[in-house]
Amino acid sequence: MLRNIVVGPEEKWIKHYSSSHQILLVGEGDFSFGACLARAFGSATNIVATSLDSRGELMMKYSRAAMHLEELQHLGCTIIHGVDACTMGQHSLLQNEFFDRIVFNFPHAPLRWLKGFLRSARDMLARNGEAHVTHKTAHPFGDWEIVKIAEQVGLHLVQEVSFYLWEYPGYQNKKGSGRLCDNSFPVGQCCTYKFAS
Repeated sequence: MLRNIVVGPEEKWIKHYSSSHQILLVGEGDFSFGACLARAFGSATNIVATSLDSRGELMMKYSRAAMHLEELQHLGCTIIHGVDACTMGQHSLLQNEFFDRIVFNFPHAPLRWLKGFLRSARDMLARNGEAHVTHKTAHPFGDWEIVKIAEQVGLHLVQEVSFYLWEYPGYQNKKGSGRLCDNSFPVGQCCTYKFAS
């Protein structure tokens, strides 16, 4: 078992996420989304936050990554680097782990990788669990047909909800690669797609 879960007397919420959910965050950039949730809950013992990048790569790419990682560690988060979203269920620290919410915000990935993530997430969902993908909906991103991709791997759309950055204080989306990887990008019109099996 990865985590020692400490459930406090009062359940706390931020948008779709509760302090009583077991949450897996995939593809965290500078870990600001994880830090946002942890602050809202007052704890991160229910959160596993992952990145494809190594810790060293994160430090080189993101100016605030060290601060967010330190905050998450202090609040009890499990942090795992080098996790491929397409094969995350095979990672030695994630095998046989199940989650109420698996979250991938603004994946910068070809469609086949998104399909791989959704397939992998499907196999890691707890009973009544959901896989969340937050993505732009304006052209050309709206042409990705995320719902159809999810259906191809056995997931169905539960809900599509507009996403607003201001609802997640401290979260800063990142470009993720290239010379300007530490910069945010305008999210414009975007949604969180919630899928279940």
